[in-house]
Amino acid sequence: MKLAVVGGGSTYTPELIDGFARLRDVLPLTEIALIDPDERRLGLVAGMARRMLAHAGHPARVTAGSSVEEGVAGASAVLFQLRIGGQAAREVDETLPLRCGCVGQETTGAGGLAKALRTVPVVLDIAERVRRHAPDAWIVDFTNPVGIVTRALLDAGHRAIGLCNVAIGLQRRAAAALGVAPSRITLDHVGLNHLTWLRALRLDGADVLPTLIDAHLKELAEGAGLRPELIRRLGAVPSYYLRYYYAHDEVVAEQRTAPPRAAEVSAVEARLLELYADPSVVTKPEELERRGGAFYSEAAVDLLAALLGGREDGPPQVVNVRNGRTLPFLPEEAVVEVPASVTAAGAVPLPVRPVEPLYAGLIAHVSAYETLALEAALHGGADRVRDALLAHPLVGQDAVAEELTGLLLEANRAHLPWTVGR
Repeated sequence: MKLAVVGGGSTYTPELIDGFARLRDVLPLTEIALIDPDERRLGLVAGMARRMLAHAGHPARVTAGSSVEEGVAGASAVLFQLRIGGQAAREVDETLPLRCGCVGQETTGAGGLAKALRTVPVVLDIAERVRRHAPDAWIVDFTNPVGIVTRALLDAGHRAIGLCNVAIGLQRRAAAALGVAPSRITLDHVGLNHLTWLRALRLDGADVLPTLIDAHLKELAEGAGLRPELIRRLGAVPSYYLRYYYAHDEVVAEQRTAPPRAAEVSAVEARLLELYADPSVVTKPEELERRGGAFYSEAAVDLLAALLGGREDGPPQVVNVRNGRTLPFLPEEAVVEVPASVTAAGAVPLPVRPVEPLYAGLIAHVSAYETLALEAALHGGADRVRDALLAHPLVGQDAVAEELTGLLLEANRAHLPWTVGR
């Protein structure tokens, strides 16, 4: 069984390799093809991956190269983990919106739109090459913004599923707090990528979320970056990304005085690459935890095992899939993040109890923005960018959208060929 990783030179990749090594009985890989245009990073990460597998006694071989066509040939699945423009572009995403009084974040708001504009055309180009050289392969997208990118892939007819580590992180941390095996816990996790609420936490079928909130309110609030009073009143746990909506002005004030996350990540990446170059390092470095992506590898292994292993009775997995009629207030073609049954035939969303108006309104608002953002990413044009910004609840003002459109397009000119001469 061959897996290809597009963006294999990412410092995240050893997190994946660690999961593959630990969970070899679940996902029996024989080859891992790392694909990346950055030869230096790819060489360091591939060397680290080979040492990790050898140390764990895993028989899979690791190949590395810059050719998508060669790397994906014969693959059963292809994982996308791309960052177009690198950390430099991310820093712009995180700082430019602050000039207009808006949250600076790389996956939502104006920064998330900029990332979508840069990313969607590249992802679709790569996906077409996957279709030609590995027509039966599943594409698993971990590239942000996951909801928009997954929608682009599905609209283009690809066998694609979006994956995020937020839900599995909640499950694993809740299991640890309750002292039980994660397999005993299922989630009522509903919304869009990076816009979700945990409304129930079922242990062997019984909802224990009220008990968890009572016993661990402070930790849950800190994890979400929100006031404990809000979580207690909601009786639900918002994802961390809801902080950008529920505490917008507070976040903007913090961001204006703190260094951007991109600067911190760049420093962590530099250190990680030093470690990956050290032949004595044969296990996942502790520093990788500071890079983010906790439980990323376990989520990927669970999803890939269900897609490729032919299991028909596996536990629900929270993934990004077509809405269908799951959330009736959204278009069927929208992409939502909900629990699904995953088999070799793909992911089918499980029934979701009615979504409260407090959540449904924001979900519908952001979903409409995502539709406009995808149109802008596919077809270009300042007017489409302006419309998407005007539709986003974190922007939503005409003058602000107008100013941000000019700033965003100028800052991303090198990645958006259609801006030339506009």
